[in-house]
Amino acid sequence: MIQRIQTIYLLLAALVSLGLPYAFSLYSNMDGEAVWAVDDISYITLFSLSAVFSFISIFLWNNRKNQFVLGRLNILLNFALLGILVYRSQMLSGGTAVLEKGIGMIIPLVSIVLLVLANKAIKRDEDLVKSVDRLR
Repeated sequence: MIQRIQTIYLLLAALVSLGLPYAFSLYSNMDGEAVWAVDDISYITLFSLSAVFSFISIFLWNNRKNQFVLGRLNILLNFALLGILVYRSQMLSGGTAVLEKGIGMIIPLVSIVLLVLANKAIKRDEDLVKSVDRLR
C-alpha cells in the first residue's frame, strides 16, 4: 500500500535530505565564505544516510513496525546531524557573534518534522489494523 500519506511524508523527507544540502549553504566561515555540505564528507554521509533511511522506509509498507522503527532511527540521525551542524558553526571563532548562519542549518529540522508526521500516520495505520483484528 504505497499510496498512503506517510509515503508522501517519507518521500518529501528523502528529497529534502538529498536535494536541499546542495542548494543552500550551511553556514559562513570567518572569511565570509559559504560552507556547503559538499565541502565535508561527514555532512554528505549523514544527509545521504537520512535519505536512504527514508527511501527504505517507504518500501517497508508491509511491515509497519519496522517502518516505524526506521523512522525513529532516522529522526535520531537528523538530531545528530543538527547537533553536528550547530557545534561546528559555533566552533567558528566568534561563535554566537557570527550571524551568518545559512538556511541549510534548518534542513534537518524540516526533515525531522516530516518524519514525525510520517511516524504519526504509521502509528495511526497500525492502531487501525489492531482495532480491526480485535473485531474478528
